[in-house]
Amino acid sequence: MSATSPRLWSVEEAHALQEQDPSRRYEVVDGELLVSPSPRRSHQRAVVHLLRLLGDFVVSCGVGEVLASPADLFVEGRTSVQPDVFVIPFVNGRPAADAVDIDPILVVEVLSPATARHDRLVKRALYQRKAVEYWIVDLDAQLLERWLPGADRPEVWAEEFLWVPEGLTTPLSIDLPGFFGRVLGPD
Repeated sequence: MSATSPRLWSVEEAHALQEQDPSRRYEVVDGELLVSPSPRRSHQRAVVHLLRLLGDFVVSCGVGEVLASPADLFVEGRTSVQPDVFVIPFVNGRPAADAVDIDPILVVEVLSPATARHDRLVKRALYQRKAVEYWIVDLDAQLLERWLPGADRPEVWAEEFLWVPEGLTTPLSIDLPGFFGRVLGPD
């Protein structure tokens, strides 16, 4: 009985698939192809609210800028991901010309039924290997999981969440019940 190896995909192949079928998101981590369908409305609402919350905070504090996918991060050989939301630090006090070349200080994925395995296992392993703070926003459980670099387990938040990026003393405060209430309106 012979063992078979899974097919390893390249970044270029994933990009070619994306061009052929823009209705899906194609990512690749260590050669594993991750395919996601178009997100639900609640997923999109969560991304928009996170962009507003994080964007206002990081710009006012001079931390960096908040971006959303489609945008490739950690592009190398057989890896390229497109997180829902991410924070890129400023370079010399200004937004970077091309975010692909800069490691984010925060990556956020909003779970959906089709992406939960990818987000919780495959992408989390990549983000931890890259030593990036990682948030998983679970709309069904109405929780925010915060994975810090090197952590074996996440911090799990259901009420008020405070985020203090390195070098700052003033936190961003997110009222999670209020956030989920706004996001989970009529779908």
